[in-house]
Amino acid sequence: MSELQNRLVFSQSPEVELGSNFFINVPVILQYKDTPMISVENTVDAGFTTSIPIYHSDGTYLAKAKGTQLYLTDEGKKAGVTLRHEDKITVCLINGKEAFEIRRQSAAALKAEAELYVPDGKLISYRGPSPQLFNTDNNQLTIGGLVMTGSTISGCKIGILLDETSIAIGVNR
Repeated sequence: MSELQNRLVFSQSPEVELGSNFFINVPVILQYKDTPMISVENTVDAGFTTSIPIYHSDGTYLAKAKGTQLYLTDEGKKAGVTLRHEDKITVCLINGKEAFEIRRQSAAALKAEAELYVPDGKLISYRGPSPQLFNTDNNQLTIGGLVMTGSTISGCKIGILLDETSIAIGVNR
């Protein structure tokens, strides 16, 4: 497998598919309160790549996955955070359990699925048509009953912004 096949650096802002929804020219795909959870950032080599912070279920910041690179904190090293690279796929594992998967689909498109803890210990699961939020006791919180399928969100600052009680789509704050 060549290094080029495995890179998550794009010459233009990629179209990101999360669940069954598409995000075009959206720098923050998914944000919980004030914390971007999945974003697309400019890189030093004038390209774009993904940036995903990784938290433990107790809210401890463990690492940041930036493209195919993993930047661990001391706590992240203890928690066994690793990245596995396959052909056009990057998978993040915490003690062997999958946290998220990013698939490079073409030169300017990627597909993501994620189960990410946020700084207050809640869990966001985005493996279906809409994000789900779970409290620290693993009980699903209802946030407006939104089901989004096949939608395209384009040209805004934040694609999906959520907290315990609300969800906003296409936010420009």
